[in-house]
Amino acid sequence: MNAKQKMIVKLAAVVFIVVVGGYYIIKLRSGGERAASFVSLTYKWGMGDTLQNSYNSKTGAYLFLDQRDQLIKENFKLRTNNVIFLHSKINQQDLLNIPDTIANVGANLKDPKVLRYEFNFVYDDTTKKVIYLTNYDKDPVIANKVKTLQQTIQQVITEAEERFGRR
Repeated sequence: MNAKQKMIVKLAAVVFIVVVGGYYIIKLRSGGERAASFVSLTYKWGMGDTLQNSYNSKTGAYLFLDQRDQLIKENFKLRTNNVIFLHSKINQQDLLNIPDTIANVGANLKDPKVLRYEFNFVYDDTTKKVIYLTNYDKDPVIANKVKTLQQTIQQVITEAEERFGRR
C-alpha cells in the first residue's frame, strides 16, 4: 500500500468514527423521555374487560385483588427517586420504543382467559399507551422488552408500596 492509499484509509476511518460518535452523542442527548417531563403513569392489569388491578401515580390510588379475591385499596405516590429509577431503566433499554399493542394477530384484547397489562405514560408533550397480552408469541425481542417494562414498573410500585407500609 502506498502513502496515498494509507492516507485515504486513515481519513475514511476518522470520518467513520466521527459519524458513529456523533450519532451516539445525539442519541444520548435526546435520551428518550426525560424524568423531568414525567406527569403520570397509569398501570393496569387483569383478565377480561375489567382490569381491577391498577396504580395511578398522579392520584396515588393503588387497587389490587389479594389472594382471597378481595379488593385492597391503598394510596401512595412515587417519589422523585422512583421516577428517576424508572426512567433510567426505560431509557437504558429503550423500553418505550415498542408498538402500542402487543398481541397476536386477531387476538381478542379483552379475552377473559389471558392476562392483560396496560401502561399509560403521560409526559409534558406526549403520551405513550401500551396494551400487552401475555400470550404474545410473535417477536421475542418485543416480548422481552415489554416483559422487562412490566417488571420494572411493578418493581417501582412494590418499592413505593413497601415504603408506604413502613410508616
